[in-house]
Amino acid sequence: MKGVRTREGTLEAGPEGGRIVVDEAAVIARVRAGEPEAYAELVRAHTSVALKAAVAFGAGADAEDVVQSAFLKAYQALGRFRDGAAFRPWLLRIVVNETRNTVRSAVRLRALAGREALLLGSEPLIPDSADPAVAAVAGERRTALLAALEELTEEQRQVVTCRYLLEMDEAETAEALGWPRGTVKSRLNRALTKLGRLIGGKGGEEHE
Repeated sequence: MKGVRTREGTLEAGPEGGRIVVDEAAVIARVRAGEPEAYAELVRAHTSVALKAAVAFGAGADAEDVVQSAFLKAYQALGRFRDGAAFRPWLLRIVVNETRNTVRSAVRLRALAGREALLLGSEPLIPDSADPAVAAVAGERRTALLAALEELTEEQRQVVTCRYLLEMDEAETAEALGWPRGTVKSRLNRALTKLGRLIGGKGGEEHE
């Protein structure tokens, strides 16, 4: 899809479901130069992934409030934003912290329905034309995955969420969670091993 040229740079529909790509450095420079309304470009570009992150980390019905607060805090801290860094993982680190603050008194009451909505949000996992038997198996696998996620530690859930549900790379995950890349790698390995054991134990011959 063709990009649209704006004063801020190139704004276009990205390859993954219409993701907006904006020249972040140019927008941030304008905000710092005294044009706060330019910040709306960053808000539009990153609201979708910020909401997904808030839901995935357990914000539930408070996800919109969490994201609104995160964008406000990011705006207030923009003067400390490191030139040349990526805005998305920096923002998501704020979202993660805001979510923790919001749900810390009820962290074990995380809603499975919210995570299922996240997994189904971008596009159907099962085409309408799929064989009903195939759809049933896929549904069982999804249910097993959601249940298995609840058996992970908080840190393991976080790293799996970032790497696979939010499709962040290792460096972005490290930035968002505030961990060294080695910690991301080791916790992800342990999480995947545990998930494989949990899901494999329920799936029998489906274990790979």
